Amino acid sequence: MEFREGIPGPAAIGRPFPGSPEPAAGGRDPHPGVGHHAAFAALGETSFANYVAATQPHLLPGRMFDAPRDPQTRPATPDALGVPHGTTIVALQCAEGVVIAGDRRATAGNVIAQRDIEKIFITDSYSAVGIAGSAGIAIEMIRLYTVELEHYEKIEGVAMSLDGKANRLAGMIRGNLGAALQGFVVVPLFAGYDTEEPDPAKAGRIVTYDPTGGRYDEWLGYHAVGSGSVFAKASMKKLHRTSADLQTTLRNALEALYDAADDDTATGGPDLVRKIYPVVVSITGPEGAVRRSEEEVAGIVERIVADRAENPGG
Repeated sequence: MEFREGIPGPAAIGRPFPGSPEPAAGGRDPHPGVGHHAAFAALGETSFANYVAATQPHLLPGRMFDAPRDPQTRPATPDALGVPHGTTIVALQCAEGVVIAGDRRATAGNVIAQRDIEKIFITDSYSAVGIAGSAGIAIEMIRLYTVELEHYEKIEGVAMSLDGKANRLAGMIRGNLGAALQGFVVVPLFAGYDTEEPDPAKAGRIVTYDPTGGRYDEWLGYHAVGSGSVFAKASMKKLHRTSADLQTTLRNALEALYDAADDDTATGGPDLVRKIYPVVVSITGPEGAVRRSEEEVAGIVERIVADRAENPGG
């Protein structure tokens, strides 16, 4: 990682940390000539996110909402600001690993804010995260999380363990609690492959969270988050088995999103006219985290639509 001394930051040469008191006249500056290298080394850890929290906390996702507000002033809310929300995300374990998929619609109230937003992000070689909730904060959080995992691997020389990845994301969600209390909730869905597990059928893992940062391992083999999650889980409960192969699981994920879109207005169904299809990522031992090609997803979606034309109920 490159540290640039020219970026305004913690105790840039000869200046104190932001928010710290100026030295008294004739007194000793408590942070003489401390630059970014020294500031990072002083933390004594490998977390890039903690470095940002200690030196530039205003850059963290959700911190713009932490400022105290006048009680007489109406607080900012997602609806008042027209903040886009993203839904729905599904994840399914299979015999070869795990699959995570998401629709492409973002809504702001009753308006479609974006038709082709991407809610699934590959965060490292063996993990991916889907986002639901306030889209702007969620995307910023996952980008920082991706940098956090890469930074740890560069500093330590090894990848973070699967439990470590899940716990680190929980800490970042907890840091957004102030914004969540004002309605700007972020609820990611984590999917990863445990490279230390010898059995591929058990290596795929799904971890869910609540807005306070609570972490919950999902052992049923499937889960969904977002406004259409109830309908998606009902679909997966009937269709999916953890013993299924990868191709069957890909179809089950897309069937669940189709069913969610059928009953939830905030979830976007496949748009065959504009050729907008869900984003699907598979995570397996041999391949790692791979985004499935648009051609492959389109082929599965077209078969689903054709089957539903004959049997609308699935």
